[in-house]
Amino acid sequence: ANVCVVKVDGTPYLCKADEVGEICVNSGATGMAYFGLLGITKNVFEAIPLTAAGVPVSDQPFTRTGLLGFVGPDYLVFVVGKLDGLMTVSGRRHNADDVVATALAVEPMKFVYRGRIAVFSVTVLHDDRIVLVAEQRPDASEEDSFQWMSRVLQAIDSIHQVGVYCLALVPANTLPKAPLGGIHISETKQRFLEGALHPCNVLMCPHTCVTNLPKPRQKQPDVGPASMIVGNLVAGKRIAQASGRDVTQLEDNDQARKFLYLADVLQWRAQTTPDHPLFLLLNSKGTVASTASCIQLHKRAERVAVALMEKGRLNVGDHVALVYPPGVDLIATFYGCLYAGCIPITVRPPHPQNLATTLPTVKMIVEVSKSACILTTQVIMKLLKSKEAATAVDIKTWPTILDTDDMPKKKLASIFRPTSPDMLAYLDFSVSTTGILAGVKMSHAATSALCRSIKLQCELYPSRQIAICLDPYCGLGFALWCLCSVYSGHQSILVPPLELESNVSLWLSAVSQYKVRVTFCSYSVMEMCTKGLGTQTDILRMKGVNLSCVRTCMVVAEERPRITLTQSFSKLFKDLGLSARAVSTTFGCRVNVAICLQGTAGPDPTTVYVDMRALRHDRVRLVERGSPHSLPLMESGKILPGVKVIIAHTETKGPLGDSHLGEIWVSSPHNATGYYTVYGEAALHADHFTARLSFGDTQTVWARTGYLGFLRRTELTDASGERHDALYVVGSLDETLELRGMRYHPIDIETSVIRAHKSIAECAVFTWTNLLVVVVELEGSEQEALDLVALVTNVVLEEHYLIVGVVVIVDPGVIPINSRGEKQRMHLRDGFLADQLDPIYVAYNM
Repeated sequence: ANVCVVKVDGTPYLCKADEVGEICVNSGATGMAYFGLLGITKNVFEAIPLTAAGVPVSDQPFTRTGLLGFVGPDYLVFVVGKLDGLMTVSGRRHNADDVVATALAVEPMKFVYRGRIAVFSVTVLHDDRIVLVAEQRPDASEEDSFQWMSRVLQAIDSIHQVGVYCLALVPANTLPKAPLGGIHISETKQRFLEGALHPCNVLMCPHTCVTNLPKPRQKQPDVGPASMIVGNLVAGKRIAQASGRDVTQLEDNDQARKFLYLADVLQWRAQTTPDHPLFLLLNSKGTVASTASCIQLHKRAERVAVALMEKGRLNVGDHVALVYPPGVDLIATFYGCLYAGCIPITVRPPHPQNLATTLPTVKMIVEVSKSACILTTQVIMKLLKSKEAATAVDIKTWPTILDTDDMPKKKLASIFRPTSPDMLAYLDFSVSTTGILAGVKMSHAATSALCRSIKLQCELYPSRQIAICLDPYCGLGFALWCLCSVYSGHQSILVPPLELESNVSLWLSAVSQYKVRVTFCSYSVMEMCTKGLGTQTDILRMKGVNLSCVRTCMVVAEERPRITLTQSFSKLFKDLGLSARAVSTTFGCRVNVAICLQGTAGPDPTTVYVDMRALRHDRVRLVERGSPHSLPLMESGKILPGVKVIIAHTETKGPLGDSHLGEIWVSSPHNATGYYTVYGEAALHADHFTARLSFGDTQTVWARTGYLGFLRRTELTDASGERHDALYVVGSLDETLELRGMRYHPIDIETSVIRAHKSIAECAVFTWTNLLVVVVELEGSEQEALDLVALVTNVVLEEHYLIVGVVVIVDPGVIPINSRGEKQRMHLRDGFLADQLDPIYVAYNM
C-alpha cells in the first residue's frame, strides 16, 4: 500500500515532512465507493494527491481516511486525531481529541465519566467557538462541578491558548450514543443548538473568547447645528417639520371660544340637552352597570362640590385626590372638583390583594401632589384605614378622607369660574417605565384644546358612540374617559380593562353590540384578546359578534408601535369582519398626552423598514422589507390638529433633516404647562417644556418629548391635499442602553431573545455596572432552564454584537408590567439587585 499526507483544506497538495495533514491510502484492500452517493465517492475514494508543482503523485486514485497525522522517520505513520474533530478558531486549528485529553487530565474521575466528553465547535458571530459537554457523576455537588469547570477552562487556556465558549455538564447517560458506543457528536451539537441538551450546570465565557467584536463606536466631534442645516440644503433635504391641520381656520371657532372651560360646557349641556346620555358603564357580564345623562352628571357634580366645601372645608385651588375604580363616580367627582374650584388628581385605587406594592404608590401620589383631601368610596375608605394598610404605609398621615356614596341633595350656591384660561384645571400623574413619578399641570386652555383636537380628528358629535377600554387615570386614557364626552357630547361606552380578566370577549362584544365605529384600547387589552380569544373566533361568530362596523380601533400608547401584536390582532379578528385597515396606534407622552392619533380621515398608517445597525449609531437607513437586520417601524397615527412636530438633534439641539433620527419636539395649544413635580430628578427636566432650537427658528417654544424618532414625507396626500408627513417613534431616550458607544433600544434585544427558544415567554433587559443583564421568563419544565443560557448569549452576539453579562431565568409573570402593558425594567433591575426575583437560575457569563 502507498500512504501520503495531504493538506486539509482545498486541493489535495502533499504536505511538507513536518506538517500535519490528512492521511490518504492507495491499496487494493480499501473500499471502492459509497453505495449510491456519487459526489462523496468522488471526493473520498478518488482523491488525486498533487506535488507542489501541481503534478499528480501517481496515476492511481487514493482514498481519504479522515485521519490526521504525518509520516515520520523509517516510514512510520503517526495518527494524531480525526478530521471531523478539527476546529478552526480565529485562524488556528485545534483538535477536539486533544481538548478532551486536557479536560480529562484535570482530576477527572471524581466528577465526570471518562469516555463521556464531547467537544465540538459552533459558529457564532463569524467564527467557530469551542463547546465542551461532559456527563457529570450523580454524586458530584454543584460547587465541586464549578471548581472542576473553572480548572478545565484554565488548563485548556494555558495548554491550547484558546478560550472555551461554553462548558456544560449534563446528567449521567443523557448524551446521545453513536452505534459503536461512543458519543454521537453531531447529534449532541444539534441538541445544543436546539436547546434540547438539558444541562445541569453551565459556564459560558464569551468575554474571554469572543475577540472579533466590532470596535466600540468612537463619538466624532459634533457637527454644529448650522453645518447640519447647510448639509441638508446642499443635499436637497427638507428640514423635518410637520404639523396637523391648522385649528385657527376651522369652522368651530366661535364654539371653541364658548367651550373654554369644561365646567361651563357641562352646565350648558345640562340645560340644552338634559337627558342626552353621555356615559354607559359595562360590567363583566356585558350589561349596563350605570349610566349618566348630562343632567345627572351635572347634579352629581354639584353634590360633590357642596360636600367638598361643607364637609371638607376646602378652599379654591386646593388639590383633591380622587381614588375610585373606573366608573361614573370618578367622572362626577372630577367635575365636582371643577365646580368647587379645586384641582382634581385621579389616582388608581390600591389592589386589596396586593396592598404592599400598590398602596405606597397611592400614598406617594397623594403626598407629592399635596392633596388636601381624598374623595373615594366607602369600601376603599375602609381599605385605606385598615390594619393591612397600616403594614404598608403610615395611615395616620392621610389627609381628610371623604366618601361620596351618600351625599346630601343640596344645591350649590354658585359654581366656581376660573379668572383666566391659563389657570390650572387638573394634575395628571403617571409613573414612567423608568420608575419616575411625574405629574404634569394641565390648564383650562390646554384641556379644552386637547378635547377640541380629538373631536376634530375623530369627528365626534352628540350622535356618535365610541367604546373605550382603557384605564382612566392618566394621559389620553383619562382624557377620553373624563373630558371628551362632555366637550363633544358623544356617548362613551366605558369598558374597564379589569373586567376583561373575568370575561375576555367583553370589549369586542360591546363594540359589536353597539355597532361602534371608533374604539380605543391599550396594548394589554389587545394582548389579552389575542391570547384569550385566539381559539374562540368561531364561538364568537356564532354568538353574533361582528366587527365590520369598526372604522378605527386605536391603541393608546407611549412607545414604539408594536407591529407584531397589532398585525396578529388584525389577522385573528379578520374572521369577525374586522377591516385590515382599522387598527392603528396613538402616540403621547408626559409633555403632551396626544401628539398623534389616527382618527377617521387621512391616509392609512405606513410602515417602513430601517437598518437596525444604523439605528444604533443614531442614523436612519431605509431598507427593503426582508433584508438582513431590517426592523419594521409603523407610523404612530396622524399628527393632531394644532400640533407641530420637529426633530431636533439630541445634543446640539439643532433641527434635523427628513428621515434623520433625533428627539421629537412638539408645540401645541394642548401641551402641558410644566411638571408639577418630578419625583426623582428635578434638575434634568427643567427645560422639557421650554426648549428652543439652537439654530433656524429660534423663536418657537417647544416641549421635548424624550422620545427618539424621525419624520418622513410620504407619497400619500393628507386631508388638506398636501403631501403627508409620517412620524415614526423609535423609543424612549430614558430607556435606551449605551453600550460599546452605541445606543440600543431594549425592545430590539428582547425581540431577538424571545425568538431564540420556544420556551421563552417574555424577556426584559437592563444594564448593571457595564454588564448587559437579560431576564427571561421560562414557560416550560425547569430542566430546560440551562439550555436557554447559551441560546440567549448566541442570539444577542449574532444580532446585536453584544456580550451578555448575566442571564437570569425566572418563572412566568416575574417581569413587572404596568397598566399600559409596558415592561417596568427599572423595577425589575431593583428587584434583581435586591435579590428579590427568586430566579430558577442565574448564569454569570465570565
